[in-house]
Amino acid sequence: MQVPPQVEVIRSARRSKTVSARLVDDRIQVRVPARMSRADEQKVVAELVAKVMAKHTASSYTDEELQARAERLNRDVLDGRARIGSIRWVTNQNRRWGSCTTATGDIRISHRLQQVPDYVLDSVIVHELVHTFVADGHSATFWAFADRAPQAERAKGYLEAYQRFGPQESAGSN
Repeated sequence: MQVPPQVEVIRSARRSKTVSARLVDDRIQVRVPARMSRADEQKVVAELVAKVMAKHTASSYTDEELQARAERLNRDVLDGRARIGSIRWVTNQNRRWGSCTTATGDIRISHRLQQVPDYVLDSVIVHELVHTFVADGHSATFWAFADRAPQAERAKGYLEAYQRFGPQESAGSN
């Protein structure tokens, strides 16, 4: 997120104490109680926007950092078996977490994963790396290697929930 996004403040009569903020498309939506004073609203909105901005700028890796991460995972987790052509973020994958062209070792990672915890990203990268040296799809051999990723089972659970319920991009307080 390079340019500060637009901020949309939504006052809700159903809220009595809680406030929350989340990134929706290209804007930050902040929800506050309808009875909150304008002065309190300004303070809360500034705090929550800062939290959301920090969350969305601190953890995104560049393509070069993805490459270094993939090389480290290949070395440490897969004993150097994978053949990495390139690895980069893409914005045209909305149904897959990643993809691999096995002939070249080129890996593409969905931009939807730019804000997930590192262990989840690592698991997806390892999964795609395994495709470069295990030719028989998602076989038992494939999963034996893919499941070597740190916290692989936890990452699978995270991705299942993420797919079903969407990103948990809220910052808020009770």
